[in-house]
Amino acid sequence: MAKLLEGKPIAEKIKELIKQEAASLGKAPVLASVQVGENAGAEAYARSQKKTADALGIEYRFEKLGPETTEKELIAFIEKLNADKSVNGVIIQMPLPAQIDYKKISQFIAPAKDVEGMHPANIGKIVFGKADILPCTAAAVMELIKESGVDLYGREVVVVGHSEIVGKPLSLLLLEKFATTTVCHIGTSKAGKLEEHVKSAEVLVVAVGRAGLIRGEWVKEGAIVIDVGINRVADKIVGDVEFEGAEKRASMITPVPGGVGPLTVTMLMRNVVTAARLQSK
Repeated sequence: MAKLLEGKPIAEKIKELIKQEAASLGKAPVLASVQVGENAGAEAYARSQKKTADALGIEYRFEKLGPETTEKELIAFIEKLNADKSVNGVIIQMPLPAQIDYKKISQFIAPAKDVEGMHPANIGKIVFGKADILPCTAAAVMELIKESGVDLYGREVVVVGHSEIVGKPLSLLLLEKFATTTVCHIGTSKAGKLEEHVKSAEVLVVAVGRAGLIRGEWVKEGAIVIDVGINRVADKIVGDVEFEGAEKRASMITPVPGGVGPLTVTMLMRNVVTAARLQSK
């Protein structure tokens, strides 16, 4: 039976370090959070971020724009935050109204204030192993793997999902650790090769958003399984991996919820403090 790889205890340890570093800066780092329009989920997530920020000595400024806000207006607002020297980090809450393209908008956040780590300049730094600010979910996965104690050097690591926010940056971070990294996606599945790749994984990371995509019996004996997926099925939250079957075969596995989730906001706050430290120089 697999050992549970829980995110909360790891997050608590990292939060203590973040709190100490924030205090050492002399003034509280400032995170500006921008929401466009009405969305109960986004507002709940913002409240969660504020609670974490407050506990760590980070000032959280919540900015809410009307649902009719245009791309041009949002870009102008972001550029105002870029120019505001009191603001260290900027985050745009999702989802955005239909008239706004997030991929376009995210590129207008100054790289030094891009605390989600998604600006092309910050992604580019990962390629060269020079990144200070990492995409939050990818960084959370790396922390969970680190906590497992596995040496990634030469290990067979399979990442299922090639999104811009998880799969792609994560594969670069794994390569930096000399893991033998395979990235699977819808093409792999349509070619009928997903099961074959999953069965070879010593470390398996799944980030697709499809409940039960990975069957428990596919998991290699003794593998470490990191399930990033969050799916609502009836009244339950489940991951992308069939937990019951995988738990019997893996050596370690993240629960859903309670695995990657608690670490993601912590990584965001770590990025805010890192950004503030770099800007102070």
